[in-house]
Amino acid sequence: MKSIGIIANPASGKDIRKLVSHATVIDNNEKINIVKRIILGAQALGIEKVYIMPDFYNIGYVVEEQLKLIGELKCELEIIDIKQTDSIKDSQEATKYMSEVGVGCILVLGGDGTNRAVAKVIDDVPIISISTGTNNVYPEMLEGTVAGIAAAALLSEKFNSDKFIHKDKRIEIYKEGELVDIALVDAAISTENVIGSKAIWNHRNIEKVIVSRAHPDSIGFSAIVGCKKVIEVTDDFGAVVDLNSVGSKIYAPIAAGVVTEIIVSEPRILKLDEDYHYKTNYKGTIALDGEREIQFFENQEFVFRITRNGPRRVDVKKILENAQKNNFFNV
Repeated sequence: MKSIGIIANPASGKDIRKLVSHATVIDNNEKINIVKRIILGAQALGIEKVYIMPDFYNIGYVVEEQLKLIGELKCELEIIDIKQTDSIKDSQEATKYMSEVGVGCILVLGGDGTNRAVAKVIDDVPIISISTGTNNVYPEMLEGTVAGIAAAALLSEKFNSDKFIHKDKRIEIYKEGELVDIALVDAAISTENVIGSKAIWNHRNIEKVIVSRAHPDSIGFSAIVGCKKVIEVTDDFGAVVDLNSVGSKIYAPIAAGVVTEIIVSEPRILKLDEDYHYKTNYKGTIALDGEREIQFFENQEFVFRITRNGPRRVDVKKILENAQKNNFFNV
């Protein structure tokens, strides 16, 4: 049975950054509509079962009820049975469950934070990441119908889809030789010494930014590096920069509608699996993909390492182009 999983985070896009910038807000009603379109696109091209993460907004149950009401639900739909905590742990437990039951693909609706949570526990199941959060460097702006069709194409037997899946980079953070956390896009070392609301937006409190990817078409702290040097997802390196001390002044889009003048050093290239050592001389925090997660104190040493241990990511455009060439859409 060809099956896919859907993780739709109802809390994505609701952190403090939407108050201090002009970020687009995708509300939970629109997330319901996106999930419906994913299912309709996927079932039309051969997906037989869809697993959905339960959540406090009951996205999955609403989708099921609405599609049954209009007679358009043709595939089997299961809201998975996990213990709900109404936290990021639900995304992680749902990912584990979907992997165990053998879904062919997991579609993630959220921002960088949601995808980072999934990336921390996912195995080899490929993902399609749909942007519905506040900070959206990692996920893509995808139409739900197209994402569902791409998931169906991925599971098609008409062609080999493996070549349209790439292994993403991630930033691994080590303390005393132990892996303590990861980031998919950027890690920012900040002088803010409390976790607080987690989301970080004030560039004046940031000392360094380590990135796995960087481009001026992004929003957030990776864009600061991107305005100095483009680092593609396919490049076997990342970079680190210093902020607010030495360097040149640039303009960078650090949040939606917020283009700021920032002093930034020239990027130092970090090759894959190269260790970047950082010893603290003050109390602060490390923000991972825009959220403060690690609190540190004076005289602690961290190692940052960029690797290819990230999720297996589906290239939606390429897989659909190949699907067309292999008559996937022929009736």
